[in-house]
Amino acid sequence: MATLKEFEEALREHGMNMALALLERLRERDRATRTVKPARRLTGQKMTPELARAILDLHATTGMTQQEIAFKVGVNQGRVNEVIKRGKWLSDDPEAPEAVARDKAKARMRGEPRAKPRKAAAKERRPAPKRGNQGQLVLGDL
Repeated sequence: MATLKEFEEALREHGMNMALALLERLRERDRATRTVKPARRLTGQKMTPELARAILDLHATTGMTQQEIAFKVGVNQGRVNEVIKRGKWLSDDPEAPEAVARDKAKARMRGEPRAKPRKAAAKERRPAPKRGNQGQLVLGDL
Protein backbone atom coordinates (compact mmCIF):
# COMPACT_ATOMS: atom_id res chain seq x y z
CA MET A 1 0.00 0.00 0.00
CA ALA A 2 1.38 3.39 -0.96
CA THR A 3 1.70 6.29 1.44
CA LEU A 4 0.28 9.69 0.64
CA LYS A 5 3.78 11.02 0.01
CA GLU A 6 4.49 8.18 -2.46
CA PHE A 7 1.16 8.90 -4.19
CA GLU A 8 2.08 12.57 -4.49
CA GLU A 9 5.51 11.70 -5.97
CA ALA A 10 3.84 9.41 -8.51
CA LEU A 11 1.50 12.22 -9.53
CA ARG A 12 4.51 14.53 -10.03
CA GLU A 13 6.38 11.92 -12.09
CA HIS A 14 3.41 11.56 -14.43
CA GLY A 15 2.88 15.30 -14.73
CA MET A 16 -0.60 15.29 -13.22
CA ASN A 17 -0.58 18.90 -12.10
CA MET A 18 -4.38 19.15 -11.81
CA ALA A 19 -4.45 16.22 -9.39
CA LEU A 20 -1.59 17.78 -7.39
CA ALA A 21 -3.48 21.08 -7.21
CA LEU A 22 -6.59 19.26 -6.02
CA LEU A 23 -4.56 17.43 -3.38
CA GLU A 24 -3.10 20.73 -2.16
CA ARG A 25 -6.57 22.30 -1.91
CA LEU A 26 -7.76 19.33 0.17
CA ARG A 27 -4.77 19.74 2.48
CA GLU A 28 -5.51 23.45 2.95
CA ARG A 29 -9.16 22.70 3.71
CA ASP A 30 -8.08 20.07 6.23
CA ARG A 31 -5.68 22.49 7.94
CA ALA A 32 -8.37 25.19 8.11
CA THR A 33 -10.93 22.90 9.73
CA ARG A 34 -8.53 21.05 12.03
CA THR A 35 -8.88 22.01 15.66
CA VAL A 36 -7.35 20.81 18.86
CA LYS A 37 -10.14 19.33 20.87
CA PRO A 38 -9.95 19.46 24.66
CA ALA A 39 -9.39 16.25 26.56
CA ARG A 40 -12.39 14.58 28.11
CA ARG A 41 -11.05 15.31 31.56
CA LEU A 42 -8.31 17.82 32.19
CA THR A 43 -7.66 16.94 35.80
CA GLY A 44 -9.10 14.26 37.98
CA GLN A 45 -11.12 14.88 41.08
CA LYS A 46 -9.45 14.32 44.40
CA MET A 47 -11.00 11.20 45.84
CA THR A 48 -12.84 12.05 49.04
CA PRO A 49 -15.30 10.15 51.23
CA GLU A 50 -18.11 12.36 49.86
CA LEU A 51 -17.15 11.49 46.28
CA ALA A 52 -16.90 7.80 47.22
CA ARG A 53 -20.41 7.92 48.68
CA ALA A 54 -21.69 9.64 45.53
CA ILE A 55 -20.14 6.85 43.45
CA LEU A 56 -21.83 4.21 45.60
CA ASP A 57 -25.13 6.08 45.31
CA LEU A 58 -24.88 6.25 41.51
CA HIS A 59 -23.96 2.58 41.38
CA ALA A 60 -26.90 1.57 43.58
CA THR A 61 -29.59 3.80 42.06
CA THR A 62 -28.74 3.83 38.36
CA GLY A 63 -27.85 1.24 35.79
CA MET A 64 -24.66 3.09 34.89
CA THR A 65 -21.45 1.20 34.20
CA GLN A 66 -18.30 1.92 36.16
CA GLN A 67 -16.88 3.75 33.14
CA GLU A 68 -19.98 5.96 32.88
CA ILE A 69 -19.86 6.74 36.59
CA ALA A 70 -16.16 7.56 36.31
CA PHE A 71 -16.77 9.97 33.45
CA LYS A 72 -19.65 11.63 35.27
CA VAL A 73 -17.78 12.26 38.53
CA GLY A 74 -14.37 12.97 36.94
CA VAL A 75 -12.22 10.07 38.11
CA ASN A 76 -10.88 7.02 36.34
CA GLN A 77 -12.70 3.71 36.22
CA GLY A 78 -10.15 2.03 38.49
CA ARG A 79 -11.04 4.38 41.34
CA VAL A 80 -14.74 3.66 40.85
CA ASN A 81 -13.98 -0.06 41.00
CA GLU A 82 -11.98 0.36 44.23
CA VAL A 83 -14.89 2.17 45.86
CA ILE A 84 -17.56 -0.30 44.71
CA LYS A 85 -15.70 -3.58 45.17
CA ARG A 86 -13.36 -2.85 48.09
CA GLY A 87 -15.02 0.03 49.94
CA LYS A 88 -11.94 2.21 49.64
CA TRP A 89 -11.99 5.97 50.25
CA LEU A 90 -15.09 5.80 52.46
CA SER A 91 -13.31 7.22 55.52
CA ASP A 92 -11.06 10.23 56.13
CA ASP A 93 -8.46 8.09 57.89
CA PRO A 94 -5.02 9.46 56.88
CA GLU A 95 -3.46 6.08 57.75
CA ALA A 96 -5.67 4.16 55.28
CA PRO A 97 -3.53 2.39 52.66
CA GLU A 98 -5.02 4.38 49.77
CA ALA A 99 -4.41 7.69 51.56
CA VAL A 100 -0.81 6.73 52.35
CA ALA A 101 -0.22 5.70 48.72
CA ARG A 102 -1.73 8.98 47.49
CA ASP A 103 0.48 11.02 49.80
CA LYS A 104 3.60 9.12 48.70
CA ALA A 105 2.73 9.71 45.05
CA LYS A 106 2.21 13.43 45.68
CA ALA A 107 5.56 13.62 47.47
CA ARG A 108 7.26 11.92 44.50
CA MET A 109 5.64 14.40 42.11
CA ARG A 110 6.93 17.33 44.19
CA GLY A 111 10.40 15.80 44.13
CA GLU A 112 10.65 15.35 47.87
CA PRO A 113 13.17 12.79 49.12
CA ARG A 114 11.74 9.43 50.01
CA ALA A 115 10.94 8.87 53.64
CA LYS A 116 12.91 6.07 55.21
CA PRO A 117 10.72 3.13 56.15
CA ARG A 118 10.07 2.89 59.85
CA LYS A 119 11.98 0.13 61.54
CA ALA A 120 9.88 -2.51 63.21
CA ALA A 121 9.87 -2.50 66.98
CA ALA A 122 12.39 -4.81 68.63
CA LYS A 123 9.67 -7.06 70.00
CA GLU A 124 8.20 -7.52 66.51
CA ARG A 125 11.53 -8.56 65.03
CA ARG A 126 12.40 -12.19 65.31
CA PRO A 127 16.00 -13.06 66.05
CA ALA A 128 17.85 -14.91 63.34
CA PRO A 129 17.94 -18.64 63.98
CA LYS A 130 21.15 -19.71 65.63
CA ARG A 131 23.15 -22.01 63.49
CA GLY A 132 25.19 -24.23 65.65
CA ASN A 133 26.61 -27.63 64.99
CA GLN A 134 23.84 -29.14 62.92
CA GLY A 135 24.01 -32.74 61.84
CA GLN A 136 22.48 -34.36 58.84
CA LEU A 137 19.52 -36.67 59.23
CA VAL A 138 19.99 -40.06 57.61
CA LEU A 139 17.11 -42.36 56.71
CA GLY A 140 18.54 -45.08 58.92
CA ASP A 141 18.13 -42.76 61.96
CA LEU A 142 14.36 -43.01 61.78
